[in-house]
Amino acid sequence: MISCRNIGKTYHNEGGDTEVLKGVSFDIADGEFVSIMGPSGSGKSTLMHILGALDSPTGGQYLLDGKDMSALADDELARIRRDKIGFVFQSFNLLPRTSVIRNVTLPLIYQEIPLEERKKRVEAALRAVGLDEERWTHQSNQLSGGQMQRVAIARALVNDPSLILADEPTGNLDTKTGEHVLETFEKLNREHGHTIILITHEAEVAAHADRTLLIRDGLLVSDTRNNRQAV
Repeated sequence: MISCRNIGKTYHNEGGDTEVLKGVSFDIADGEFVSIMGPSGSGKSTLMHILGALDSPTGGQYLLDGKDMSALADDELARIRRDKIGFVFQSFNLLPRTSVIRNVTLPLIYQEIPLEERKKRVEAALRAVGLDEERWTHQSNQLSGGQMQRVAIARALVNDPSLILADEPTGNLDTKTGEHVLETFEKLNREHGHTIILITHEAEVAAHADRTLLIRDGLLVSDTRNNRQAV
């Protein structure tokens, strides 16, 4: 699914050039669950933005499903982000004082999906993340942090993307709640076949993936398999 070859990223500003990524190369197969781990400033978030077609490398090549992303126009990149990639963020990014169902439905409204089809997809996504049905009509600000993150994951799932990018998804959660959210990602990977890339700075979180790429100072310093157990 993903092929990165010598990915580089340099930011140019008045104070000089800042090289954030320095020739990073790796492949991720369809259906893999991979974590990208590194300390603050390592380049992992920049790499996530490139993988999510939110930014472009200044060097190297990024292929998604065989397409060279740097060769695509902005409208094509927007279509790929809409149809192929689901994003989950640390801060949830839910609309406050808006129902769970409405939050999850919004991506489908933008695509002008018919009402009945929207309902089916939203219910399927909420069930997939294990959110109790009694919570579906609650406003997002009436939920716990773990419940809000499940809603955010359901929103990422509702378009049935082939790739899910999760940026520090447990960063605002306590340890126990974070474990439940990580188990949700594991089940989505194993039972539904989604390719998942998890960005984190914590080894305990990274260990939930099948494989961990360690980024440090803009370089890929290791690529290791994890011995995770089935949930």
